[in-house]
Amino acid sequence: MKNLFKKIFLGDIEVKEYSTVTTDGEIKESVFLKTLNGTINISKIHWLLCLEPIVFGIWLKKDEQITDLSKKPGYSMYFSDSPDIDFKSAKGNAVAVIAVDYFDKIDEADGTLYLLKLRESKIYHVNFFKTFLLFYKYYKKPKFSYKKYKSLIAAYSFPRKVRLISFKDNEYFNIFPMDLLGEIPQSGKYVFGLRHTNVALAKIIETKKIVVSEVPYIYKDTIYELGKHHSGAPPSPGSLPFKITQTENFEFFIPEWIDSYKEIKILKTKNLGSHMMLWGEIANEKMLRQSSGNLYHIHFLLYYHQKLKKESYPLV
Repeated sequence: MKNLFKKIFLGDIEVKEYSTVTTDGEIKESVFLKTLNGTINISKIHWLLCLEPIVFGIWLKKDEQITDLSKKPGYSMYFSDSPDIDFKSAKGNAVAVIAVDYFDKIDEADGTLYLLKLRESKIYHVNFFKTFLLFYKYYKKPKFSYKKYKSLIAAYSFPRKVRLISFKDNEYFNIFPMDLLGEIPQSGKYVFGLRHTNVALAKIIETKKIVVSEVPYIYKDTIYELGKHHSGAPPSPGSLPFKITQTENFEFFIPEWIDSYKEIKILKTKNLGSHMMLWGEIANEKMLRQSSGNLYHIHFLLYYHQKLKKESYPLV
């Protein structure tokens, strides 16, 4: 029955929870924050930082803040499949709309990182009948509700770039991928959302150091193999399946094939729920080579929506 459903509704598209893609240019999706005072394009200044509950970080510079998001309850995030948004109808051309509430904030001299928690979500990638059937056939499992399914689809309706995290403390080291992180434009700051089950988290908080690397998508299989080390430790440096080098100041291990890296000094932490937010500043950065294309995560429903429009990103 599942195979018949797939053949009728999806054709030869492989169903996954998330699709791994790259881009041959700019990201075509966009995200807007709607407040009582206006609308802000937050495509390049928002990041997904926690999954339970879903929490976004949104950076607003002091001279761009049309409102203090901590003062009034209730905002909406619109996820569009194009660079623009049309508010002529209730949802405009959005593929997802999320209602968010103020959760917390970090104030800096040049701006504020607002933390907004998802309250409810609506998705429009395909019609409700097909959306629900996909959930029932492929995603439904104990403790995973349709509401949670919708919220993850919405959160990953904008490509989330995958980067590598490196850490070292005496004999212990770890290298693992993350997509809950982001660099704050023109501020020298970086934000991370690390799951509490990550064995390196306590050590990172104690030493206040972390390294983040930009990585080419062609190493996807190796990157995902390193993903097994979130809750454990990798093999010895000499037995890794690739050559490593060390960063300039922290001397943390990094793969020799990365494009660039940044050494980050952690300044603050906040418990968001399933994830701990780390707020840091860039202490040193090094460009090693021009990027040949990065790896991104999007939800399968966004990829399916793109395929229907014949505008999908290349799968990797």
